[in-house]
This record gives sequence, structure tokens and C-alpha cells, in this order.
Amino acid sequence: MRISSLISFIGFVLIIAGCYCRLLVFKVLVNWAHYDIFGLSKPYGIVVLLMAVIGILAIALDRRALIKLSAYVSLALITLLFAGVVFQVKNTLSSLPFNFLAQLLSKAIRFKWGWYVLFAGGILAVAGTFASKPKPIKHTS
Repeated sequence: MRISSLISFIGFVLIIAGCYCRLLVFKVLVNWAHYDIFGLSKPYGIVVLLMAVIGILAIALDRRALIKLSAYVSLALITLLFAGVVFQVKNTLSSLPFNFLAQLLSKAIRFKWGWYVLFAGGILAVAGTFASKPKPIKHTS
């Protein structure tokens, strides 16, 4: 296994692990419903997992184009998920009639460490695609 494939493999494993980490916590009086990626959007979480599994299979089958495609799509999906969650939180709370209540509830929503795992996995998966194909060694006699 090449070093670039190993880096991509670690990235895809981090994406799979990040899908089950805590992403949001809503603290009002107690911790209420901490969400993983499946609590936020089940079909979207399944697509992120599917892209990571496709990437791992492409590494096992040594398909460089499929590894690159899976890595870029995974990073784009994670970025889109983060932007969607931020937009959903801001948009939902801005429709409240009292401004102070919206500010109080926005302070109660915390983004957790699972986002770091997801983004680290996506970035590592993409970083593994930057390595060029190894050049054959020419022997001179």
C-alpha cells in the first residue's frame, strides 16, 4: 500500500468514525438530544457513509480515480452538511418573535468536537490524492 493510499484510508476511517460523534448539543436546563449525523439527516448521513465506504473499497482495489472522486465528494458533502446545519440553526432561531429569546437559544446550541473529526477525515482523504504515481526506477548498466 502506498503512503498516499494509507493517508486516504485513515481519512475515510475518520469520516466513518465522525459520523457517530457528537455534532450538536442543545443545552437549556440539561443536555437535551445530542445529535450525531443520523439525528440531523438520516439520508444525508447514509450518503456520507456510503462515499467513505466506496473510498475504502477503491483503496483496496487500487482505483486511483475512484479514490480521488470519493475523497472530493466526501469533503464537499461534509462542508455542505456543516453549512446546512449552521444555516438551519440561524434560520430557525431568527423566526422567533422575541430577539432576546433567539439570542438565548442560540447560545444554548453548541457545536461539538465531531465536526473536527469529520473535517480532519475529509481533508486527509483529499490529501492522500495529491501524491503522484510513483515513477519506475530506471536501471543503468
